[in-house]
Amino acid sequence: MILVVKKQIQWFNLNMKNLASSVRKKLIEKYTVQDKSNDLPKRTDINILLNRVKLNQKNESRKKIYFSAAASAGLFLFGLIIF
Repeated sequence: MILVVKKQIQWFNLNMKNLASSVRKKLIEKYTVQDKSNDLPKRTDINILLNRVKLNQKNESRKKIYFSAAASAGLFLFGLIIF
């Protein structure tokens, strides 16, 4: 009966050693492996940039219209209150 227990413990010990070494390797790899995406050249699509510029111009013009409408409404209300 003692021999069976020793065999089970040896099997368990081997599995635990393998598990510990694999975890250690994964932890080391996490800090040693370099990111491959940094090596790629950066590319930009001119159509995306132009569309973004057009959208920004539209948004700025809408903001200007809203601001001018709010300012004129404010002046109108201020004029009604005073007179």
